[in-house]
Amino acid sequence: MSSRVLAADLPRYVGARVRVAGWVHRRRRLKSVTFVVVRDRSGLAQVVLHGAAPPEETVVEVHATVTANPRAPGGVELTEPVLTTLGEAVLAPPFDLFRPAVTASLPTILDHAPVALRHPSLKERFAVSAAAVRGFRSTLDGMGFTEVHTPKIVASATESGANVFGIDYFGRPAYLAQSPQFFKQALTGVFERVYEVGPVFRAEPHDTARHLAQYTSLDVELGFIRDHRDVMAVLREVLAGMADPALVTVPAEIPEIHFAAALDLLGVPADEPDLAPAHERALSEWARREHGSEFLFVTGYPMAKRPFYTHPDPARPGYSNSFDLLFRGLELVTGGQRLHRHADYLAVLGEAAPEYAGYLQPFAHGMPPHGGFAIGLERWTARLLGVANVREVTLFPRDLHRLTP
Repeated sequence: MSSRVLAADLPRYVGARVRVAGWVHRRRRLKSVTFVVVRDRSGLAQVVLHGAAPPEETVVEVHATVTANPRAPGGVELTEPVLTTLGEAVLAPPFDLFRPAVTASLPTILDHAPVALRHPSLKERFAVSAAAVRGFRSTLDGMGFTEVHTPKIVASATESGANVFGIDYFGRPAYLAQSPQFFKQALTGVFERVYEVGPVFRAEPHDTARHLAQYTSLDVELGFIRDHRDVMAVLREVLAGMADPALVTVPAEIPEIHFAAALDLLGVPADEPDLAPAHERALSEWARREHGSEFLFVTGYPMAKRPFYTHPDPARPGYSNSFDLLFRGLELVTGGQRLHRHADYLAVLGEAAPEYAGYLQPFAHGMPPHGGFAIGLERWTARLLGVANVREVTLFPRDLHRLTP
């Protein structure tokens, strides 16, 4: 493959004979010549062909001379070509992939995803997603975190109130993991600081633009914290590392509002246990208007609405040392400080403690004060790019209705 030249590199080879390979992106037939645009992973290259050209999406190899032409893609074109077909396209794509705008509906795109995602604008969304993951990893690596990979098949379905997918595990019941929460907490007792990029599974019957049955979770957990604000500080650095400066600016200090103050600001009864999507949108608009920020921390959610492992606020025990991060009107991140003393877990779990024996094991051997958060990659990418539905930034979505392709 070392002799293959990518389309983006062709300007460096003017006058040289090169080999390019890719897909026939578009054909334009004139009287005496056909312009064939070849697409590879780096971009487009124009080939000047005398004679018939294979249909769009045929995979070809072209040996040709690189010739300067300011009107061609990249300012060069390929002349005197010898074109060889490497893979025939026997069916037309579900819509014209060469048109700048995508003309197909979302169901058509999802039904034909292996081909539809070849469209440059659709493919580019996943380059943004990949860059975000690289930024996530590099930021945390620089802060002394260790990447871990935890099981996605678990024995217990008790880690949260969300529905789970049950499976037959060699004749025993097992479940697809809803989150790596229990594992990443245990591993703070090994590595102090851990993160994971991996799938999580939620069998919640939501049929909305923001929910998936499987999504990619970017999980972080760190030990030896003072409280949840140490976790929030790490999250701010992670977001800055993930963000594309052309798409969003992460403020040096993200504004925050306590849950009780948020309810008061919204004019919502003080006993409301959670924020509705409309509340999240209103609070985000307030943060943008009052603080010039597209991000907002909402802290101190009621303990009644947080998982059992959440640390209460010592000054206001009915509230928690937890937070959500809102981004452009949507909850993007949930996190906070966890309980870390064995006795506290026994008190919270009561008679249910034996069901959590495996989870409680590290706490019986001494665990540091710790906390963490999780970012939904698809939600982040969708909000970053301004698309309305997380399925538009998911390669092969799994939801209430979709199991293929």
